[in-house]
Amino acid sequence: MTYHLPYGRSELQFEVPPGLRVDVAEPRPYPPVPELGAAVRQALANPVGCGPLASLVTPASRVCIVITDITRACPDEALVAPMLQEFEKAGVPDGNITILVAVGMHRASTPDEKVEKLGAAIVARYRVVDHDAENPAALVDLGLTANGVPIIFNRIAYEADLLIATGIVEPHQYAGFSGCRKTLAVGVAGEKMISYTHGAAMIDHPRTRLANLDGNPFHEAAMEIAEKANLRFCINVVKNGDQKICSVKAGEPKQVFEQLVAIARQVYTVPVPHTYHAVLCGVGFPKDANLYQASRGPSYIFFAPTPLLEEGGLLAVLARCQEGAGEGTGEERFFATMKNAPDMQYILHDARTNGYKPGEQRAFVMAKVMEKNDVVVVGTECPDIIRDAHMIPLPTLGDLFAMVIARYGADAKVLIVPHSLQTLPYVTNG
Repeated sequence: MTYHLPYGRSELQFEVPPGLRVDVAEPRPYPPVPELGAAVRQALANPVGCGPLASLVTPASRVCIVITDITRACPDEALVAPMLQEFEKAGVPDGNITILVAVGMHRASTPDEKVEKLGAAIVARYRVVDHDAENPAALVDLGLTANGVPIIFNRIAYEADLLIATGIVEPHQYAGFSGCRKTLAVGVAGEKMISYTHGAAMIDHPRTRLANLDGNPFHEAAMEIAEKANLRFCINVVKNGDQKICSVKAGEPKQVFEQLVAIARQVYTVPVPHTYHAVLCGVGFPKDANLYQASRGPSYIFFAPTPLLEEGGLLAVLARCQEGAGEGTGEERFFATMKNAPDMQYILHDARTNGYKPGEQRAFVMAKVMEKNDVVVVGTECPDIIRDAHMIPLPTLGDLFAMVIARYGADAKVLIVPHSLQTLPYVTNG
């Protein structure tokens, strides 16, 4: 049997040695929208819980549209262009509109990446800027949330008369699900706010879990932050297992989020029959561009709704990592923490005792994973960086399967998860 995993912007086909007991976990079938442009226009014409965009602005309105950065596979051009057309019809001047790239603590987006996300025509016509989490002059202090999170927020977004966010709703390790409020609560937050929401106390909380919203303090803080920042409108999507857009909703952020989460749960929740000796996951572009992002694959599997691995099991991800560990401040902090630690227990103890800076939370999460399981990165272009991060680089999937057989036997149980960031496997039989 031939299997497929995303690798960069394409995919890798491979076979598995005979004898290995292999299952595949993929999102449930869900029909894509027939035509994305039409689906977006329909969503904007029939917004959920509020009036259309034209009713929310005057010709004097200042508009800020917060979009996802290059690490999120969100079709921002298709979402933003029809909104800009609506504003033009409503008489809002181009100069009153700012498109803000929600880079969080990642590196700034390049000119080419802005064009890739928005198209050359939009970039040439409108003001497109990156959020800067480390520039105090670009931020405002809105006080604290009910559970004490400091709300340090992008000034352009806060001072806009109409604040809009794009996004993609899919499982998220801390927020439960991404999209809507998270685009703001992390993407255009100040370093102090990101540090708090990604701190050890927040991440150690038993309800700060993948796909969980009930009592999740990260989700609750993000919702309150979006409200205090006056997020009034959003347009978000859900993708199916073929990476095609299967739902588009626009309107009042909370209602849009709730409707898309219901669809996302239906698509991404997948039963598997038992636990496994090894799980091989794919992430694909843009997540496999660097180790910071690609490591989400193994950590999502580790924190799945039910434990998927046998004791001492192996987690593997297929990822190019052509950008190494990553080029932003957060990515650099992550790698330095991993590289400088003698072992995973050191990272966990230091984080819980002394705290950490934004970006280092990814090291804290991976330390939780790697305290229990080895992590392998297959097909990487930076094997030395993988080793420095206490992970195992392997050139090919053949090398991985040889390792699995050597460790667990020729009849080892292997789960393949092609889209590990959009799949919620749960064990049905223990």
